[in-house]
Amino acid sequence: MMLPKNFNAKGDIDYMVQNIDYAPTFLDIAGVQVPDDMQGVSMLPLLKGEKPAQWRDALYYHFHEYPAEHAVKRHYGIRDSRYKLIHFYNDIDQWELYDLQEDPSEMHNIYGQPGTEEITATMMEKLRKAQMQYDDPVRFECPLPEVKR
Repeated sequence: MMLPKNFNAKGDIDYMVQNIDYAPTFLDIAGVQVPDDMQGVSMLPLLKGEKPAQWRDALYYHFHEYPAEHAVKRHYGIRDSRYKLIHFYNDIDQWELYDLQEDPSEMHNIYGQPGTEEITATMMEKLRKAQMQYDDPVRFECPLPEVKR
């Protein structure tokens, strides 16, 4: 990013940010109040080199544009610094869980594998929280399974 001279951050930002953060950031830089109904968070503190105590620890996404040019089935997911949990829904019902540290190319689905119960339960909790935060109506259409720890 090209920023005014008073921004000190240089190099990579190691916080989880996403495209919904751009508009609140631009408004914040311009000195405009960020509307409460915007889902993103201003990255201005990060761009100033600050280390916010409270920042998201996971990213939620929902891909619902099927069929489209990418022909990717409808799904939603959550990822944190290590794991990614995905649920394909509508005409299929498939869960996937990846350990991004051990499998960064997402080639080995570990969902339902012995020993992943705690990880799956934690990621399901993060998924539920994000769906509530972003008021995603899919949470009513596709209830999440209970996972035993």
